[in-house]
Amino acid sequence: MKLTVKKSTLRGTVAIPGSKSHTIRAVAVASLAKGQSIIRQPLVSGDTLSAVDCYRALGAQIDISDPMAWKVMGTDGRIARPHRTVDVGNSGTTLRLAMSSAALCNAEGGIEFTGDEQLRTRPVGALIGALNQLGAKAESLLGNDKAPVRVHGKLFGGRTSIKCLSSQYLSSLLLAAPLAENDTEIEVTLLNEPDYVRMTLDWLDKQEIVYQNDGMKYFRIPGRQRYKSFDLSIPADFSSATFFLCAGALLDADITLTGLDFSDSQPDKAVVEYLRAMGADITVGEDGVRIGGSHLHGTEIDMNRTPDALPALAVVAAFATGPTRLLNVPQARAKETDRIACMAQEIAKLGAAVDELPDGLIIVPRPLKPAGNLHGRGDHRIVMALSLAGMALPGTCVIETAEAVAVTFPDYVKLMTSLGARMETAG
Repeated sequence: MKLTVKKSTLRGTVAIPGSKSHTIRAVAVASLAKGQSIIRQPLVSGDTLSAVDCYRALGAQIDISDPMAWKVMGTDGRIARPHRTVDVGNSGTTLRLAMSSAALCNAEGGIEFTGDEQLRTRPVGALIGALNQLGAKAESLLGNDKAPVRVHGKLFGGRTSIKCLSSQYLSSLLLAAPLAENDTEIEVTLLNEPDYVRMTLDWLDKQEIVYQNDGMKYFRIPGRQRYKSFDLSIPADFSSATFFLCAGALLDADITLTGLDFSDSQPDKAVVEYLRAMGADITVGEDGVRIGGSHLHGTEIDMNRTPDALPALAVVAAFATGPTRLLNVPQARAKETDRIACMAQEIAKLGAAVDELPDGLIIVPRPLKPAGNLHGRGDHRIVMALSLAGMALPGTCVIETAEAVAVTFPDYVKLMTSLGARMETAG
């Protein structure tokens, strides 16, 4: 599918949909809990539906017939062994969280997981090692520390040390460890994206799970705890809001975003401060977040906590005055794509000077040319980021692999066009 984008002016108000990260965590917790939970205002997207399918396979009963209120009858920690390989599609979060959940299963034979071509490039070796240290048996079936993987129970607990190039490894262990037979101790020798772990801990806190946290470097989680049913709403997604915030700052725009809760732990709320540091005019008020077209200048941003914002910020940087340094985000190379390399190549097509670093990008603006043909690389965040360039430049921009947007934000084009964006999908 192709996304065709033309120079645009944006006006109006848009409600930001629910958080993908919270929705998947809610599905996992509800599936591990006893009784029926209700997940209100979930994000309905490719990734969250992969989580639903996965936890159904592990024994939860999940009714999504009402898109505003999913009902989950949990397993009370008694994970079933499915009679098929569980395909998690493109959802790395689902794969990693479900691997530790699968380690709670007593059945012989193990549980196998796979996913699409992109997902099978994403590393899980550190999580495999930790599960093996905690009594389970996990293995990469191709011996490359990636999916497909097989996980055998039982997760007994004990002590492990883990290097978390992805925060999802730690979140996975933290969600399963309370249901282990014995206490679990986790030494964290490296942790990227710590705020995503904070989101997981918020779910544990809501569940009144007992744990000890020593500065995100050491955790102790008593075993034989239980999850309980809940009835909660999913907060709006700051990762999705990133594209509207960047569009508002970059274009001739006056837009207001509603539904965002700055007290939530989502790391991408920091994008507001990033844009302000570049000169963006952003007001956070009771009625929402208002942002208008701004004169932007380059800056230096440590993006370790916010790797998902890299593609959008890279495009904004190409239109700023002076160089921008997006640094300390090596994990961006192991997302759906190598986002550092892919964004360097696509932004260079626009005429910007880009230096690719091992852990980020240096972008020096130059006179930009009409976008022409760009390639989204099958990565939802790259497609949406490149659409920002298409709305800012004269002429017509055609972005390949636009179908990837449905993974996290199926209503992106609809909501952006409601503000006046000139974009449409075809083929």
